Amino acid sequence: MAELTERIAELTARLIERRSVTPEDAGCQDLLAERLTAQGFALTWLPAGNVRNLWATCGSGSPMVVFAGHTDVVPSGPVEAWLHDPFQPTIVDGELYGRGSADMKGSLAAMVHATERFIGSHADHRGTLAYLITSDEEGIAVDGTVRVVEWLERQGIRPQYCIVGEPSSVQQLGDVIRVGRRGSLNCTAVFRGIQGHVAYPDKARNPIHQALGALQALAERTWDTGNEAFPPTSFQISNIAGGTGATNVIPGALTVRFNFRFSTEQTSDDLKRTVTTLFDQHGLDYELTWDLSGEPFLTATDTLIGAVRSSVRHVQGLDPEPSTGGGTSDGRFIARLGTEIVELGPVNATIHAVDEHTNVAELGRLSEIYLQILERLLTDVHG
Repeated sequence: MAELTERIAELTARLIERRSVTPEDAGCQDLLAERLTAQGFALTWLPAGNVRNLWATCGSGSPMVVFAGHTDVVPSGPVEAWLHDPFQPTIVDGELYGRGSADMKGSLAAMVHATERFIGSHADHRGTLAYLITSDEEGIAVDGTVRVVEWLERQGIRPQYCIVGEPSSVQQLGDVIRVGRRGSLNCTAVFRGIQGHVAYPDKARNPIHQALGALQALAERTWDTGNEAFPPTSFQISNIAGGTGATNVIPGALTVRFNFRFSTEQTSDDLKRTVTTLFDQHGLDYELTWDLSGEPFLTATDTLIGAVRSSVRHVQGLDPEPSTGGGTSDGRFIARLGTEIVELGPVNATIHAVDEHTNVAELGRLSEIYLQILERLLTDVHG
């Protein structure tokens, strides 16, 4: 196991060295593709805009199990704030430091090694093993996984199961798995008034004053109480801009940006209608621009979840907690295919942070969990 873990850490380090700040791939997918090709995978490159996307398959027929992940990373921020250069992987006391070590180059390396071991032992496995890799997850996510999913839909390909390597663990590897995600709906609202002098309010119309009541109503509203799988829907104002900078001018417009994180008790259309109705009731002159990051999704059936939980118990000796918390992931696009999705990856304590790192030994155990999942879904090894 120690030798395997060392090889996984080495592959992770080679990926970290490639400065794949979103949407750059910086050669990461070429490195992974070389390893997959050696195992008999057929590669389909699906570039879109300046984004690299890779779809790779081995085997044929059902069930189809997909490993999904991204090679892009968020910017490092000031390099001098790091203990070690973020793109020069460094191991200290068993921790591998570097941007993307936890999110999610470590997961990709663990997946590849699990795949090599699996095919080495089960060359005649049933069904199809596939990879969906993008370099547009950490950015605006318009030319990445969503484009691959559109291509899969055109090809009539609908995977049964997908394991996303997002860092789901909280305290230790495998303690939490994501079985769904909340939806995310953004809105930019522009409220129009009439600009004027603050000493003559009768000659102006203050959009800030007019919008306050409606915004307060949105903030105080109980949208739903959630359900067994999801917390209640939340509404948060993130930005407000209005005024000329002068103290004696009533502004002519107010811009407010807000976000809904919503459960399966809502749809994006429901939320849009509620907001529009409320603003109309308050007699506001407004314009709304909506941006839907994704509808909520939930894996409710037990086949994939059962395989993941059994594999985590086998390797880690603990039963993972199913969760739908956190932000969004590319699982929201894959869910459109009717695919069962579980996110399982390293501890997420340092993702997007200075000195991002992941435990080397846990990468080895993560790879073993991935191997166990493949055996449960694509062979009869575990009955």
